[in-house]
Amino acid sequence: MAENKPITQKEINNIVWKACDTFRGVLSSSQYKDYILTMLFVKYVSDVWKDKKNTYLKKYEGDEIRVQRALRNERFHVPEDTTFEYLFENRNEANIGELINIALEKLEDANRTKLERVFRNIDFNSESHLGQTKDRNRRLKNLLVDFSAMDLQPSHLEGNDIIGDAYEYLISMFAGEEGKKSGEFYTPAQVSELLARLLDPQPGDRICDPACGSGSLLIKLARRVGSKNFALYGQEVNGSTWALARMNMFLHEIDDATIEWGDTLNNPRLLEEDHLMRFNVVGANPPFSLDKWGADNAITDLFNRYHRGVPPKSKGDYAFVSHMIETTFQDTGRVGVILPHGALFRGSSEGKIRKQLIEENLLEAVIGLPSNLFYGTGIPACIMIFNRAKGDNKDVLFIDSSQHYEGGKNQNRLRESDIEKVVNTYMLFKEGAPLETEEGKVIEDKYAYRASIEEIEENEFNLNIPRYVDTFEEEEPVDIEATQKRINELKTELSAVESQMEKYLIELKLI
Repeated sequence: MAENKPITQKEINNIVWKACDTFRGVLSSSQYKDYILTMLFVKYVSDVWKDKKNTYLKKYEGDEIRVQRALRNERFHVPEDTTFEYLFENRNEANIGELINIALEKLEDANRTKLERVFRNIDFNSESHLGQTKDRNRRLKNLLVDFSAMDLQPSHLEGNDIIGDAYEYLISMFAGEEGKKSGEFYTPAQVSELLARLLDPQPGDRICDPACGSGSLLIKLARRVGSKNFALYGQEVNGSTWALARMNMFLHEIDDATIEWGDTLNNPRLLEEDHLMRFNVVGANPPFSLDKWGADNAITDLFNRYHRGVPPKSKGDYAFVSHMIETTFQDTGRVGVILPHGALFRGSSEGKIRKQLIEENLLEAVIGLPSNLFYGTGIPACIMIFNRAKGDNKDVLFIDSSQHYEGGKNQNRLRESDIEKVVNTYMLFKEGAPLETEEGKVIEDKYAYRASIEEIEENEFNLNIPRYVDTFEEEEPVDIEATQKRINELKTELSAVESQMEKYLIELKLI
């Protein structure tokens, strides 16, 4: 790499992915992802600190006192014995794992308001994960050497979002490697982008993801605002994934996001004066049909989230839906949630909840997605959009986008044109436009349908998309006479071929 050439996104991605070779074959990606992602974060804050320090040294002509004073105003404070350079210099020490743990603890202490508890779930001196001392030291040394190949000083990078995007790249790769286990904390980027565009957050909005995983959807929602004028909130039940989400926010320069650690359904942490915090936009990809989600405690829920009914013990889909709707502002709240198709038609308590949501005119759209989009599961999913500001419009939009995707060897993906088609159709619906095929419009037959509440009621509040979007393709009528004629011609041709074949066999004295 040329000395003055900025490091590119591809170069960083290649380096960090190569660093994973240190652990491959020894640990699963669900185990070693935390080590890789944490080291990337440490390298980033260390290089930014070094870059700022060099800038101030030049600006103040080496006046150390003024330099230190200026550094106090930086995003992160990085003591000398917590920097990546310090760890790299000590890479051959017999207790390198312990030194990294101490450095992380000191880095956390120096940035208490931002990094409190972020590194508590990771142990670089773990024998059970990283092996006995000799093997552990070798792996950690290799990890430090791999990351030393990157210079992440902002002045040396090709773009401002490059580190955050490298972090997202790693998370997506880990999810792809591990399948279902890792896929629980990551929503494919194209699906997050689609949901963010549908929810369309505006400047000044409070935005929340109550099952935020590593924070990818929240970041997509934040980017859609187009400015820094938003407030971002999330909650995640898994401790190590919560830490990833916190670091992910910082790497995308979203320093004031509030990401809480805890079980959203049983212990909601986003509160104001003992009440659920309210938001303009709530989006999530909660775990599909979560078993043992807490139904036993739902009847006595302190926040009365389940007044429309308690979902089944073994399927928490409508528990998340109920929570999300109850955390929106009464007049402007919008909810977008990714669910399995079963949530559209299952009966019993789910059917009653669905019926009431529709009768309250909260449901705005149901969008069917292609199968095999998500890591670890090939089942197709859907997006349900709820809107407290529907007004006089009591119709519900149904979109069947199940056949609009780019096929892949292991996983399908949404193309930009597929995303635009769904979003444009949704926007036309909101504007009150007809959904019949029109020249110049993205609407097409057998793709979308505007259903009245009367039609939905006739279907007993079953939202299964084929009940509304007719995708049946009529076969072309068969010309019996022409077909019989062609069959006779083929028989004649076959008889001639067989006769010729018999002559050849006789000439060759084979018969």
